[in-house]
Amino acid sequence: MVLMSDSPPSRKASRLLSWGLHTYWRFSRGMTLGVRGIVLDQENRVFLIRHTYVPGWHLPGGGVETGETALAALRRELREEACIAADEPPVLFGVYFNQRTSRRDHVLVYVIRRFTVLEIKRPDREIAEAGFFPLDRLPEETTSATRRRLAEILEGQPPSEDW
Repeated sequence: MVLMSDSPPSRKASRLLSWGLHTYWRFSRGMTLGVRGIVLDQENRVFLIRHTYVPGWHLPGGGVETGETALAALRRELREEACIAADEPPVLFGVYFNQRTSRRDHVLVYVIRRFTVLEIKRPDREIAEAGFFPLDRLPEETTSATRRRLAEILEGQPPSEDW
């Protein structure tokens, strides 16, 4: 079920934006750290987002800011990108090296099974579409990293060290 829509960015534009942001982070941070949340509901659906600036469907999440804990970043990102609040502490599933982004990027993946939807996520400058999707009918454009994380958590696939 898709809750909103907008046109996808061009691959060239998204790569240029990603390169620019990571060039900035390279000089402003020793290492970049991100968080992603796998939000699973009781109907066997997962919450996914589609950004306005990169192609594909992703797990909600983002960067951990200076002076911010990983859990605080996850709570912030879930509110901003999904309008969701965890009802209990998220469970850390794994730590992944995201060398596609940079040689210094790591992603912490958390599982959230008890949560409150604060409101329906509407499109904004960052999020083009968002919603819950049945695990057996993910959008075709769901990223391979997102599909691998779901397979590791839900199908018992061996966890990878790489994003």
